[in-house]
Amino acid sequence: MTTNTRNTTKITTIRITMTALFMALNIIMSSFGLPVPGGHVYLCDAVICLAALILNPVEAFIVGGVGSFFGDMIFYPLTMFVSLVTHGLQAFVISLIAHHTLKNKPKLASAIAVIVGGLVMVLGYTLGKAFVYSTKEYAIITMPYEITQTYLGAILSMLLAYRYKIKSLCLKLMNGNTKNQVEITN
Repeated sequence: MTTNTRNTTKITTIRITMTALFMALNIIMSSFGLPVPGGHVYLCDAVICLAALILNPVEAFIVGGVGSFFGDMIFYPLTMFVSLVTHGLQAFVISLIAHHTLKNKPKLASAIAVIVGGLVMVLGYTLGKAFVYSTKEYAIITMPYEITQTYLGAILSMLLAYRYKIKSLCLKLMNGNTKNQVEITN
């Protein structure tokens, strides 16, 4: 007799709400950029990485991919499909690595995850922009902005997740381990 040791996550209202909250934050953060010489750097990667460190891979893909798709659809539709695939894969990979490797060293696993996720994002956007704009020169010119954006987001997400304990707070909330629960009855 074998036992199923597969890790499953129960879909709950709080998990759906957290996914929607992170997706909304992603859309908001993709709506404006920090001006830098020659372009802009967006802070949506911080939200995508943070969500991926907290949520499971499917939820992370929804936050990163679908959230970025909607953000681009509203503000910059030319690259919305590139964002769907690239940020979706970025979030999926980060979540997968962070939750399924080095279980006894979660901070190290998270650091490795955001570095690999950053590589996915830079490569995805470079190839995507070369395809969308039909010129590899433009894609290469914008690569430093992609690198800055992704690793600024990675650093911010690690600070928020561990230094400011956002990850543990969200996990407690999603698992129902809060001290001050309020019961609502009719």
